[in-house]
Amino acid sequence: MPTTAVVRVPMKAPDDVSGLKSLFAAGTIRPDEVIAVLAKTEGNGCVNDYTRGYTTFAYQVLLAETMGVSREDVARRVAFVMSGGTEGVLSPHATIFARSRQREGRRPGPKRLAIGMAHTRDFRPEEIGRMAMVRETARIVREAIVDAGIDDVRDVHFVQIKCPLLTSERTDEARRRGQDVVTTDTYESMGYSRGASALGVALALGEVAEGRITDDAICADWNLTSGVASTSAGIELMNCEIIVMGNAAGSETDLVVGHSVMRDAIDADAVREALGAVGIEVAGSVRAADAERIVNVFAKAEADPSGFVRGRRHTMLNDSDINNTRHARAVVSAVIASIVGEPMVYVSGGAEHQGPPGGGPVAVIARA
Repeated sequence: MPTTAVVRVPMKAPDDVSGLKSLFAAGTIRPDEVIAVLAKTEGNGCVNDYTRGYTTFAYQVLLAETMGVSREDVARRVAFVMSGGTEGVLSPHATIFARSRQREGRRPGPKRLAIGMAHTRDFRPEEIGRMAMVRETARIVREAIVDAGIDDVRDVHFVQIKCPLLTSERTDEARRRGQDVVTTDTYESMGYSRGASALGVALALGEVAEGRITDDAICADWNLTSGVASTSAGIELMNCEIIVMGNAAGSETDLVVGHSVMRDAIDADAVREALGAVGIEVAGSVRAADAERIVNVFAKAEADPSGFVRGRRHTMLNDSDINNTRHARAVVSAVIASIVGEPMVYVSGGAEHQGPPGGGPVAVIARA
């Protein structure tokens, strides 16, 4: 098994790659070992959030120049998952995932963090948010699990996916070919893409039987969920970029990952359960000594579609000035930050089929 490393670096702007440059200069990570970059950028997280593509471009250029290869080569070998929106206390940052070359055999000992990465093919506009997307995503998630060296799907604790969305141009292109799309509302298409990608994870991990998933069930049957999927839609791509995080025997690292599922946006106990899964027991907030062990916390957030949180009415869905996903990110990030004492956490908005309505998966990577 190879050696796995995960490092979180702050970002001063969407094009700030100085954190990764410093890791290269210090010899902490080699450029050719980087397999994924997962970042929170300070855009609006909606259809017209171009910070995601800008950040992807900046990191691709850095890696290409450092390794002496083309930006296209970098795009093929590294997954770039950029999530827009750093509302509330969320602090812009990037999490760098690196993996050394494959080593012979497996070392004895407990299961430790293993990372897998893979890309789907590009989707046609008419496939986004439909079964074609579900099946292709499931197929590639399985490949990413194999790439990670994870033998048991129960050891998969978080699957982060960046997926495409529909624009008016993409919709028009499909229509010119005589095809229809799942929706003509570009913002709504983000939800369909996230939902279909999440159901692809659920299918790959056996959380939902394939016979239960249909085009009509996507973003309609909320009983179909994944407890580990985290999907984020963006304008900057037409495929899905997939990062699988799990634990595997023989992984050469001191890191471990665990997860839980938040039942709503203020479910602090689920955050504590995820921390407990990596050996950090906490009753209130994390102790300073344990806080140093935490590499990052990853979570999904959404405004409860019922319009209520624990019986109390919320107005996130009725705010015409601020999109509901922005409200949700602010709430969940504040809950997590108050427990771990750190605002530089990863919270992505829009949790269709990712945990129960109004909730979502939460995962922690920490030093064992």
